[in-house]
Amino acid sequence: MNLKEIYTTKKQEPVISYEVFPPKDDIDATKLEKLFDELKKLLVFNPSLISVTYGAGGSNQNESVEIIKRIKQELNVSPMPHFTCVSTSTENIKNYLKTLKSLDVKNILALRGDMPENQKIYNDFKYASELVEYLKKESSLSIAVAGYPEGHKECESMEKDIQYLKQKVDNGADVIFTQLFFNNSHFISFVEKCEKQNITVPIIPGILPVTNYKTLEKMSTLCNAEVPAKMAQVLEKHKDDKDYIKQYGIEYASLQCRELLETGIKGLHFYTLNKAYATSEILKNILYTRTN
Repeated sequence: MNLKEIYTTKKQEPVISYEVFPPKDDIDATKLEKLFDELKKLLVFNPSLISVTYGAGGSNQNESVEIIKRIKQELNVSPMPHFTCVSTSTENIKNYLKTLKSLDVKNILALRGDMPENQKIYNDFKYASELVEYLKKESSLSIAVAGYPEGHKECESMEKDIQYLKQKVDNGADVIFTQLFFNNSHFISFVEKCEKQNITVPIIPGILPVTNYKTLEKMSTLCNAEVPAKMAQVLEKHKDDKDYIKQYGIEYASLQCRELLETGIKGLHFYTLNKAYATSEILKNILYTRTN
């Protein structure tokens, strides 16, 4: 199914989706099998999509393609590969589209991506909106894009950020997946701002289960995500107690998801960090698992 079908016609709500990334370095059979062991644990929640990150400039392209193929063939779930356009040539994009077509992939997440180091700069596509426009013309893929509830870290203002997002939607994006956040008020405000700009496609919140203090520090800085004061105090106090932090993170994200579901969102997108446990526990807390 393509994104439009998933988020407009699928009876199951909320739609569940996960993000994974290729194991570091070249494909390692052990690491790859471990990733799929984790994903199989999450199938009980009937995911509609599994997104696969893609290294800037194609650094993880081969690994991503292998994972995409196995998600579709072994797990029978729609894969949604990421594609970053920064420092990528039009020719590279054409070749990648041919690969995706050969795998019968229906959906793609179009991103600008971070500027890579020590790689050739092509400047064929400077912005994700340009990539979306190209993909719409050159393929039949259903296109998702990224949204930033607290603003992109490089953007001068939230208003500008929403304008750029609207351009991506106007150019053909079907769904918006947000960057992670820990304060639901940012997401709710973001959705309201989008609606005022006549952005009407589904906006799906990105959820990161906090299981590690150092990971939280890294991800919140990288993604420009505010850590609420109370959450920060609790995690700082117990930062050396890994079990406590993992359980607290699960309980926090479960509450976060329940509150978001009450707003009428169409789905939840989990940044799994290639681990099943925390996401599984959260979904057990908020959903009924399949019994068939």
